[in-house]
Amino acid sequence: MRRRTHTLLTAMLLTFTLLVTACGSTQTDNSAQQTPQPQSQEQTDQQAASREKVTIRLATWAGAQEAQELEAIIDRINAESETFQIVHEPAPADYYTKIQTMLAGGTAPDLIWLAQEYVVPYAARGALMDLTDRLKADSRPAANLDDYFPLVLEHAMYEGKVYGLPWIGQPVIVYYNKDLFDEKGIPYPTDDWTWEEFRNLAVQLTDKEKGIYGTSFNGWPPVHMFIWQAGGEVISPDLKSSPIDSPEAIRALEFYSSIIYNEEVAPSMATVNEQGFSEMFKAGKIAMFFGGASDDLDRVEGLRVGHVRVPKGPANRTTFAWAASTVINAKTPHPDEAYDALIALTEGIHNWKIVPPRRSMATAEQITKNEPRKAEGAEVIMQAAQEMRAFRIIPNHPEWDTIFWEQLQDPLYSKKGSAAELAARARASLEEVLP
Repeated sequence: MRRRTHTLLTAMLLTFTLLVTACGSTQTDNSAQQTPQPQSQEQTDQQAASREKVTIRLATWAGAQEAQELEAIIDRINAESETFQIVHEPAPADYYTKIQTMLAGGTAPDLIWLAQEYVVPYAARGALMDLTDRLKADSRPAANLDDYFPLVLEHAMYEGKVYGLPWIGQPVIVYYNKDLFDEKGIPYPTDDWTWEEFRNLAVQLTDKEKGIYGTSFNGWPPVHMFIWQAGGEVISPDLKSSPIDSPEAIRALEFYSSIIYNEEVAPSMATVNEQGFSEMFKAGKIAMFFGGASDDLDRVEGLRVGHVRVPKGPANRTTFAWAASTVINAKTPHPDEAYDALIALTEGIHNWKIVPPRRSMATAEQITKNEPRKAEGAEVIMQAAQEMRAFRIIPNHPEWDTIFWEQLQDPLYSKKGSAAELAARARASLEEVLP
């Protein structure tokens, strides 16, 4: 892939010359007194220009509260930097449409937030700066790639090169309503529970007459997670196949389809659409809900909530990680300053968001420090982080994902075919768009 080279901007160096003048004919120590020559206005202006910080624009999808918290971090970074000043440009609505338009028009910001599905496709088009060599030469903690969880960092890599730094790796955990368990006299789920035990609990906790259900699936959590837990893959490590019709994948697809919109264990699609997905848990109508580690499901007034890792599958307990990275626009006019800003910003966000996607920081103590309201669930979140995994992304991922949904997931959830039949048909179409 051809890449543009960038001209490195360097600050102007000013040399001040001091003139030596005699103090008078009566000097007795033969020493000279130095008197600085007054600067011209041009020299003063040049000196001020040399100290002027480069503006680094940052695009994010942050809403009002999140933007306010992020800007407090940016203010601290800007106060410490002598070379750059980050300017935050939040765009919570139509974010990717705006980013695409700006990239196409050459007006994109220097730094850009991208969710895991977008880094590889943008890198493949040459829109992102290759960070690999800079990171190798950088000793700062946020640049140490060995400290990042490999299966989170993977989403920011393309053809062996690094194009972004992950700022979050948010594992899925299970939130459960303690009161609903207590009313039924059912013990809370334990750390060693399995798919079968989870489903049995969901059956026991469901009371359709009261509008209470054991759990709720609607495409979330991603079925990919269950395929991984069964020992299968959605996209192979070499990106050459989509073995969604393997015995392992079929087992996971069948398990998932036995829960989603099945009123024996979960609300119907109509009920979810009417009452809201996570809102049903917050209203006390769902007993067990798969949510992200930073979700506010455990901060609902009057709701007694417990935390537990996701149930273990036949092969492992891999959990899905929602991940995102900050990337650098390949056409930034300030590559050096943008890179330094990226490192500083990444470190700042790692001390704000949960979970920091670095092994050294994925501790219960760090999670509680970043978000004190998660203290009760911090240990579970920390354990889940050790088993989290982001999606494996390809350059044509949007097209691949559309096929996966339209030819496999949606018809499966709508009971329009068996897992084996649908997966066998969808695989060929999925593999047509692989690299």
